[in-house]
Amino acid sequence: MKTIGYNKPLYILPFDHRGSFETKMFGWHGDLTAAQTAEIAAAKQVIYDGFKAAVEAGVPKEKAGILVDEQFGASILRDAAAQGYAIACPAEKSGQDEFDFEYGEDFAAHLEAFHPTFCKVLVRYNPEGDAALNRRQAARLKRLSDYLRSQSQSRFMFELLVPAEKAQLDLVKGAKKVYDLELRPRLMVQAILQLQDAGVEPDVWKIEGLDRREDCEKIVAAAHRAGRDQVGCIVLGRGEDDKKVHEWLATAAGVSGFTGFAVGRTDFWQPLVDFRAKKITREAAVAEIADRYRKFVSIFENARVEISAA
Repeated sequence: MKTIGYNKPLYILPFDHRGSFETKMFGWHGDLTAAQTAEIAAAKQVIYDGFKAAVEAGVPKEKAGILVDEQFGASILRDAAAQGYAIACPAEKSGQDEFDFEYGEDFAAHLEAFHPTFCKVLVRYNPEGDAALNRRQAARLKRLSDYLRSQSQSRFMFELLVPAEKAQLDLVKGAKKVYDLELRPRLMVQAILQLQDAGVEPDVWKIEGLDRREDCEKIVAAAHRAGRDQVGCIVLGRGEDDKKVHEWLATAAGVSGFTGFAVGRTDFWQPLVDFRAKKITREAAVAEIADRYRKFVSIFENARVEISAA
């Protein structure tokens, strides 16, 4: 059994988007043709080339990593592993409200085909939501957690989303920003505790951005509960604009236990849209993705330095 936790710096460029990529980037619905699949894979190669360019330009290789799916990124996963980057693969079906395995009972075989640094799950879990739904999800997640600890070299990365229940939104008169500020941090802590109690043991929690330092500290305290001191927390970007992601990274970087970030769409979406619309060249798209990713690394590292110096 592996010990729980991974607390090294971790700057992830995630582009494991599948359903949202097909529909929002390409406008496609239903089963894809081989040509369509290849076109999405080529778009993801642009993102990966941006990542590699950022590392070549100075992002510390030992802190850099990618998160990409097998469906459109198998060749990228193989290359990244050969290059020695940290790699993460998703295990969840895309676009579902309830967590389930993308490849059903074959989840382990698909994972071990790539031996990723991390197996990642995206889970929508509101601790005050549907109790039966939460129990079903927790049971599947415990199965994965147990497998990763006892039978796999891969670590467990858990992306926790806490969508608002109607009653919770009613409390804040439908204001989602107020929910994010006043209610979501407490619910995230509750979710972490419930999942731990259910036997779900991530090495890294991937956390929606938080506006207040004290809320980041509470998340770390929950993640580190009862001897889990080596567990890491990283901030996800939620597709927000540069300014908001900057704020979230600077806030989290000042809290011990937050070790990095996973910012994807804010890095790559607009450059890819512009490239596909022939507004910019492929080389320009790669360069812009690299620059955006490097900028977020600098924001996090600079905030870390300032805290150390204080």
